[in-house]
Amino acid sequence: MTTVVAVCRSFRDRALARFSHSFPCLSDPAQRSSLGLKVTLVMLHLIIVGILFLFDGNLIEKTKKEPWYTALYLSLFSATLVQYFITSSSSPGYVVDAMRAVNEANMMYQKSSMASKQPASSKNGSLIVTVEGSQSYDQGSNPSSWTKLVMDMYPPGTPIRSCSCSYCNAEQPPRAKHCHDCDKCVLQFDHHCVWLGTCIGRDNHCKFWWYICEETALCLWTSVLYISFLTANISRSWWKDAIMILLLIVLSISILFLLLLLLFHSYLVLTNQTTYELVRRRRISYLRQVPERVFPFSKGVCRNLYNFCCARSSIYSLEALPSPEELEEKASPYTCLDVLSCRCC
Repeated sequence: MTTVVAVCRSFRDRALARFSHSFPCLSDPAQRSSLGLKVTLVMLHLIIVGILFLFDGNLIEKTKKEPWYTALYLSLFSATLVQYFITSSSSPGYVVDAMRAVNEANMMYQKSSMASKQPASSKNGSLIVTVEGSQSYDQGSNPSSWTKLVMDMYPPGTPIRSCSCSYCNAEQPPRAKHCHDCDKCVLQFDHHCVWLGTCIGRDNHCKFWWYICEETALCLWTSVLYISFLTANISRSWWKDAIMILLLIVLSISILFLLLLLLFHSYLVLTNQTTYELVRRRRISYLRQVPERVFPFSKGVCRNLYNFCCARSSIYSLEALPSPEELEEKASPYTCLDVLSCRCC
């Protein structure tokens, strides 16, 4: 009996080892939980839309007469799911990647300057690190090391220990934060989204905004179709009505949450803030002394929108802390001349 149990355990351990080797994403409990949430969300989309087409005969008839209407709806449905997977698989912009890129560019420049006067080239293309309020570093000039680059973004005299992450052992530029779910420091950290299974940061905040925008539009359109079905078929089959009403309640709650989330992140985009900075403002050392109504990283509505929507992913755009003079200027009240000169833009 003992031999049989030992053989079964050995077979189980080998099967689990092969399974973990074939599907490494399922070996980690956190990744399994994230994958489960993704599957649940996709299945919820398919169930809500599938039941609509299964129960609503009028929608099928309308599809035959006006196929463009259903084609537009299904296009929005497909685009929303595609945007979901694009956002969930995108990188938020990790500090370690930016640090590695800067240090590699520095080493390549030093080697090339010792060998010849020709600038070093990279197989991955030109690396550009833009520091707001400072100069740009690229492979054609003398790039600084990551430590010096980060310390130049803080006020003089700032101890390096206060800018270092105790988990990653890396120097954090302003607005970066260590995510304990991802176990990495994220540039311009906003929040960790459990439904997407990834952090929202500098590189994928725009993708996240577009996703919740598309999701909101899809839920609104689906709710209209559900209400149309209920008003036309309210007394035919009670069990169908019960299912449709239950799903309509789920849609209504989702719409309320998505609309609030969309408005909240639109406000963050227009003022160049993050969720973490807004919620934990008094716990962030370089924001404690900034007045509540002052947005230290805002460059005006128009430029904030441009940087958010049109920033190139090949550029590591790092924002230095504003000087006391800049903060004083941002805190000054608006005058008629400021309105005419579009200071807010």
